[in-house]
Amino acid sequence: MTAAALPAPLIDNDIVIFGLIAGTLGLVFWTASRPGGWQRFYNIVPPLLLCYLLPGIYNSIGLIDGAHSKLYNPVASRVLLPAALVLLTLSVDLKAILRLGPKLLAMYAATSASIMLGAVLSFLAMRAIAPQTMAGDTWAGMAALAGSWIGGGANMMAMKEIFDVDATTFGQFAVVDVGVGYAWMALLLFMAQRAARIDARSGADTTALDDLKQRVEAYRAQHERIPSLADMMVIVGIAFGAVGLAHALANPLSAWFGANVGWAHTVSLDQPFVWVIGLCTMAGLGLSFTRARALEGAGASTIGTLLLYFLIAAIGMQMEIGALFDKPLLFLLGMVWLAIHVVLLWLVGRLLNVPFFYFAIGSQSHIGGPASAPVVASAFHRSLAPVGALLGTLGYATGTVLAYFTGLMLRALAGAG
Repeated sequence: MTAAALPAPLIDNDIVIFGLIAGTLGLVFWTASRPGGWQRFYNIVPPLLLCYLLPGIYNSIGLIDGAHSKLYNPVASRVLLPAALVLLTLSVDLKAILRLGPKLLAMYAATSASIMLGAVLSFLAMRAIAPQTMAGDTWAGMAALAGSWIGGGANMMAMKEIFDVDATTFGQFAVVDVGVGYAWMALLLFMAQRAARIDARSGADTTALDDLKQRVEAYRAQHERIPSLADMMVIVGIAFGAVGLAHALANPLSAWFGANVGWAHTVSLDQPFVWVIGLCTMAGLGLSFTRARALEGAGASTIGTLLLYFLIAAIGMQMEIGALFDKPLLFLLGMVWLAIHVVLLWLVGRLLNVPFFYFAIGSQSHIGGPASAPVVASAFHRSLAPVGALLGTLGYATGTVLAYFTGLMLRALAGAG
């Protein structure tokens, strides 16, 4: 007897879905620009968060099927995201980013450590609360999830193969990854609008961060002009031309590294997506040292931000709110794990006296990866999107090794090895 098929979504045409998403974004920004009651509403619910949640609601009520739509992959994640990174990196002040310095890297390292320690502590806590949930190969599913939360999807798949994770267990933890991870991203987007108040209350040193923002805004103001059609065509040409070139190079590069470099799989250099993100980020950084940087005055980063909003909506389309309640104990495990990570990272942040941005981007670059880290970074300021991209990509390099050690610890605790 076969399982009942899921009801078909009301809208299954990607062109119609694209129109729905574009209309939703337009409505959100139109209402956000209106005076009166709308302003009071958006003081509580930031427009960015609504652009993320509304597509998730569409998916959850069966209006669309985000999981099978091609709007996220390949359109948003493989085209719009790298194009946005080119445009947002085009005007970057690399020296100012480097001034964010050792404390940012320290928070990144602390994030990895807190996720690894959180895996062990959450395993012990849940084994005491619900031993049946932690029986069997749950530890292996947690190792796969550690791969995703420290690195990304490629690292998660690597852990599946290394620890021979059962397909059902892997699928359950993939749902936990999406449900808990997207809920955390929504909370970070909400808190990003309150970062200044959080930093003022904690007394964090925001000097380097403020300097970066001011430099970018000063450069933009100095070169700002009414864009001509030629300006817009050049901006679009640079962005999507770089994306096309990156994709053209990514497949042969990833194939060559996979076949000839023994450690390529460990740092995900055999994954084309890693090369696309890296090449587009490097292209933007390279152009920031040329006259192309002046295109910021014609709105290059504004167009990049627009592309990011479509990415935000496409990510939101993947969210299934009802799935949060399908496996309550596994979701509880994921939330306990995330809570331990958050507490530990927050304590390190207070010890180092860093701005809330360092905490948020350290966490999201791990939990969300390179596809969503620039989104969260740009919620603080559009000049910070490249920081999110660079840190998110770094997770691919460290994720497999660190998740492997996490898996070994979990296997020992479970008595399975």
